[in-house]
Amino acid sequence: MRFSFCWLHSEDPHSEHETPEMKRDVTASASTAKKEEVFCHQLSVFHMQRLRCSACTAKTGLVSAMDVYQEAVHYLESQHVPVETDTDVLEEDVFREEAESCFLSPLITESIDFPDTPTSCSLEDMLERRLVVLKGILESEEVYLRELDALLMPMKALRASAGTSQPVLSSQQVQTVFYQVPELRDVHQSFYSDLKARLSTHCQAEVSSEQETGMRHKDFELMVGDLFLKMVNQIGLYGGFIENYEKAVEVVRKCTHSDPRFRTLAQSMMSNNGADKARTQYTFEALLYKPLDRVTKTTLVLRDLLKTTPVEHRDYVLLQEVLRLSRSFLSGVNESSQCRREVTLSHGMRRQLMRDGFVVDMSDGERSLRHLFLYTDLLLCTRFKHAGRGKQDQYRFCWYLPLAGLRLHWVADQERPSDANIRLHSIRTKMYLLRQQLRQHAKGSRGFIMAARSRKKLEQMELMQLTLSPIYRLELHSLSGKSHTLLFSSLYELEEWREAIHKLTTDNIETVPPDLLTLTSACAKLRMTQQPPLQTANAGENEESLCGTLSVAVHCAFGLHQPACLYVCVEVDGYEFYDKQAQTHSSVHSLNPHWDQELSFQVDGAQNMSVLCVSQSDGQNDTVLGRTTVKLESKTLNKRWRRQTLQLGHVEVTLSLKYCPHPLEPPSSTTQQPPVFCVSIQSVVQQQGVLVPHVVRCCVEEVERRGLDEVGIYRVSGTTSDISMLKSAFNSNLREAVSRLRSAEVNAVSGVLKLYFRELPEPLIPTELFQSLARALDIQDLNSRLVSMLSLLQSCPDANRHTFLYLLHHLQRVSERQDVNKMSLLNLATVFGPSLVRPPVAGVGHNGPTMDISQEVVIQVQVVYCYLQCNNLPEAQISLPHDTDAEDETTHM
Repeated sequence: MRFSFCWLHSEDPHSEHETPEMKRDVTASASTAKKEEVFCHQLSVFHMQRLRCSACTAKTGLVSAMDVYQEAVHYLESQHVPVETDTDVLEEDVFREEAESCFLSPLITESIDFPDTPTSCSLEDMLERRLVVLKGILESEEVYLRELDALLMPMKALRASAGTSQPVLSSQQVQTVFYQVPELRDVHQSFYSDLKARLSTHCQAEVSSEQETGMRHKDFELMVGDLFLKMVNQIGLYGGFIENYEKAVEVVRKCTHSDPRFRTLAQSMMSNNGADKARTQYTFEALLYKPLDRVTKTTLVLRDLLKTTPVEHRDYVLLQEVLRLSRSFLSGVNESSQCRREVTLSHGMRRQLMRDGFVVDMSDGERSLRHLFLYTDLLLCTRFKHAGRGKQDQYRFCWYLPLAGLRLHWVADQERPSDANIRLHSIRTKMYLLRQQLRQHAKGSRGFIMAARSRKKLEQMELMQLTLSPIYRLELHSLSGKSHTLLFSSLYELEEWREAIHKLTTDNIETVPPDLLTLTSACAKLRMTQQPPLQTANAGENEESLCGTLSVAVHCAFGLHQPACLYVCVEVDGYEFYDKQAQTHSSVHSLNPHWDQELSFQVDGAQNMSVLCVSQSDGQNDTVLGRTTVKLESKTLNKRWRRQTLQLGHVEVTLSLKYCPHPLEPPSSTTQQPPVFCVSIQSVVQQQGVLVPHVVRCCVEEVERRGLDEVGIYRVSGTTSDISMLKSAFNSNLREAVSRLRSAEVNAVSGVLKLYFRELPEPLIPTELFQSLARALDIQDLNSRLVSMLSLLQSCPDANRHTFLYLLHHLQRVSERQDVNKMSLLNLATVFGPSLVRPPVAGVGHNGPTMDISQEVVIQVQVVYCYLQCNNLPEAQISLPHDTDAEDETTHM
């Protein structure tokens, strides 16, 4: 039935007992009695159909629904109307939904709200559909203008009466009730007139060229994008209307109850129905709701038009911009407008929707994509069911948790199961190939249909990936003992949800039990998020998006109020062919943590980068201290480093960015980092983008944090198993290694550092310098000896020299506590000398005098000891310089 669909579609809160379509049917009846009979009959049938297609998810809701259903059946039987009284249908549907598994297989995509991308229609058919859409928009505009005219009809009379001794409304009330309505009418009248003229001209040209081969060319000449852009540029008028909407409704309700003259007017406002000369009766409130209902559907209308516009059409880029502006406006409306997002409950309480979006729900080990709704007092999880054309989308209840007393805990899974990684890699590879196909189709002249098919497949792959890729778990625990787990791919998104929920849990003392049937049914109207966050949904290519390698060097942080162990998490958007997130290792306990760690991303379609600063505590939840988003623009990024300082809450993080555009390679099946042990130091520092390897820095920092007072530090060995475990961790995952380092026995930490230098293929001090250093030791004057040895040190490669200096400064700090740890400079030189300085292998470029092993050991120890005695050692540079041209100065964002 058409009237029941329209009721469900508009969900006008001010037409609870009658809809415009019902009014039209009633008006068309012959007599008053007949009108009432038809109306009641339609209302009863409507109740039956509505209840049969709704999913009642609570027993209380089921009983109420069954009562209404039975009343409708009894009424129809009393009117001798045949009814199929299969009362089990509703109950069976309700409990079947309750018993169904909430898991949505990533391979099943039919139930997800994807844009309907044409896959098998010709270009001519597509243009024909576009023309049908435009004509439908024109007809809709005509109806909307008649409704605005009906709303404005009493304005002049009410304004005139405001100056009399017995006004119906005061001047201020008239202004409040009709605020921005005349302006909205003018905007849509102009748009309607221009669009009608364009379509009329096009249709006339189409008729005249009907027998010509250039008909397709005529379709391409129809340009309407500028008209939509002009209208959307004035959509801000709706912002004022929406802000004023509640005040206007309040005036109408108040005057309807207090003034019989206004009540008569407000309950019987009429609108002409065009050529048929029939009239539709509205209430004042229903007409006031029309602009609100209209603007919220703007994005859907524009999406339909964009989907039927070929990519090569000149309107396509304009319509993309129009859709972007519309979405941006509606996003602001959804944040500020309460009139669309509030549900009135018992006891006068107002339940407001604060946030909604798609998340992955973990239930019994299975992952399901769900639409989550956060209200002021509860969290509602639903399953979205996409309806066919001409029907209203529906939501099915999964679970809800009251916010009062809700406890939150988030944690990051260290790694995915191997089978999940294999499946994820397969999906990423298919996505990469489909993305390449899309690029090829875009260059072809007749590749639109193939591109549409590839885009649809890519959407499906993205959906599977969206379900499999999350590694962050947000655990929810209610006072009643119920618990649920939500999964997120992005720590930034998780923190947004956690912060929004936590803020409401602190304000909630008790929760009014929800009417789950009503609440779930209202989701289609209240939702602010229409579909999952898929990169493919962003139609078209953006020239500003990045495709290539994005490098992020995280330097340091400052502004902490107290010492903490911090790490920085960086995330990028775009297609997820590769990992889109990376983290620094955890810093030592410090007020000014330093990392100087380079993170690298392979990106395609990246436009934004998120940065989070996280505090790590032993035995406690990690805490996000601050977060921010940086816009990535290809015109401002290049192959030279650009240094920036970002404000993340009260913490400032300094980092550098570098971007190198290039075609991407297929995703690799392994993402394991290269090993660091038994590898030349030049290879390690080049891979890490530093001058001092992370394994050296992390071990030194950990020893200085808790090992300076350890008796025999570096002389006493740690357990072999602990050292082997740490070595393996550093070879596979730096973050995991640093985490284990924090809890390892300190002698195991010092043992790992010694092992690293001992297993270097080439010693830190090159072997070709051994004889020169031995001769320098024979210089009697101490100062002259140090000058000669420092000069020799300058001839070492950068990585060797800076790592050696970094270690020397550390060992000097250790010896400063020799009264406690019993490790003097000579003791430390004895431990490290044989690892850092090695003689050349006999017969391989060795022209100097031969010496026995005891002499070699003495030289090894004496060289290191001599350097340790130097009081003016050059400072070590631990990272590569990331400075750029003078004009690229540090920026605060």
